[in-house]
Amino acid sequence: MAKGYRLTAATGIHKGDREYQQDQVALIAHPRVSGCVLAVVADGMGGRSGGRKASDQVMLTAKQLFERYSPDHDEAGGLLKQVVQEAHLVIKLTAIAAEQEPHSTIAAYLINPAGDCHWVHAGDSRIYHFHGSKLVKRTLDHSYVQTLVDAGQLTEEEANVHPQSNILMGCLGAEEDPPATLHFVPQLRPGDVLMACSDGVWHYFSPDELSSVLSSLSPREASEFLIEKARSRGRGAGDNLSLVIVKLEPLEG
Repeated sequence: MAKGYRLTAATGIHKGDREYQQDQVALIAHPRVSGCVLAVVADGMGGRSGGRKASDQVMLTAKQLFERYSPDHDEAGGLLKQVVQEAHLVIKLTAIAAEQEPHSTIAAYLINPAGDCHWVHAGDSRIYHFHGSKLVKRTLDHSYVQTLVDAGQLTEEEANVHPQSNILMGCLGAEEDPPATLHFVPQLRPGDVLMACSDGVWHYFSPDELSSVLSSLSPREASEFLIEKARSRGRGAGDNLSLVIVKLEPLEG
């Protein structure tokens, strides 16, 4: 791991105001390589058991492939793309066997010991990268409203309250192959924060609010605060919530 920081992290999950929990979240430390971690959020869709089966499959696939991953010999972006492709295929097979229509999003980031970071997403679960209180980059949703934002027909704020904001243009388990948008951060720095979360979380916060919370609180405190505040703002109609936060804290002296 690059000198100058230590990783602190936390996950959070809550069923919100839904009857069933279909989100899944994981933070996986590599079994053999110190300083190598994989964070994954999956938002399952397709009825009570269908959505949960889909998000479970994302987690199982990610864990199995990550355990075989070697930072010295394997390409992280290739691994993340493989997670998306393999989970997608198994979810489609599950649909045939179970007479359901399970689907899932994915937002996953992998941090290597050298300090480089790779991420992938499909659907509307997001990854945010902050440095201190400044937003460096976030993923762009594979959603109908994001296409309208890209075309200049909606603002980000209008998209958030649009009646069709939940329509996805791609996800795992759908008929079409899922989009798998990759991003690469050559070198993380002390003061960086990464968060992957489902739309049940990000829907209720501006980037400025997220940066303020993540920069001022520990990952555990931030995850608890964001879930509690999102639940309050959902006013009894909130979605499942899941998030995973990794913070690069500067080493003293």
